[in-house]
Amino acid sequence: MKVVALNGSPKKDGNTYHALNIVAKELQKENIEVEIIDVGSHNISGCIACEKCKENKNEKCIIDDEVNVIIQKMKEADGMILGSPVYYSGINGTMKSFLDRAFYVAGANGGLFRHKVGASVVALRRSGGISTFQQLNNYITYSEMLAPTSNYWNIVHGKLPGDMLKDEEGVQIMRILGKNMAWLLKLQKNGKDVEAPEKEGKIKVNLIQ
Repeated sequence: MKVVALNGSPKKDGNTYHALNIVAKELQKENIEVEIIDVGSHNISGCIACEKCKENKNEKCIIDDEVNVIIQKMKEADGMILGSPVYYSGINGTMKSFLDRAFYVAGANGGLFRHKVGASVVALRRSGGISTFQQLNNYITYSEMLAPTSNYWNIVHGKLPGDMLKDEEGVQIMRILGKNMAWLLKLQKNGKDVEAPEKEGKIKVNLIQ
């Protein structure tokens, strides 16, 4: 089994990375491969709402950059972790642009991430963690993914890179998340003989007719 952990921070070794790494170590203890992918350090533009991914059905965004490479890694993985620092009580811009494009492509191509295991992780200095955590979870719940939990919301605190390692409660939250994610991945794998619900075509209602 494999999990991809997406580091939305522009700081490759910042607190978001350290949080993801704690989760990754718990997964690796259960022989689950983890690849941490830096997203925030790239120059990624946002979705332009052209819907070419829906028209072409080629599992690609029309903007041909590293996003398309990462989408395929997400597709091939059994699970994923979305990690972001907090900018103005929300997901940082580069990560938001990446997620909008990746998850729209996935949805437009038959639900590439459906029933994968997905978790969200947030790192911040002081406040805005819950709103950012909820924003990340929007992608997971919209895509019919399976979400493991911890003993608190998946948020760690720290200002300078590595500071979150002093947040003992945050470290525990990440460890428990890793353990629960590994368990859910195993349940998913061992339950392959249980027939999954048939995917339904999405009903869309315009509120203004």
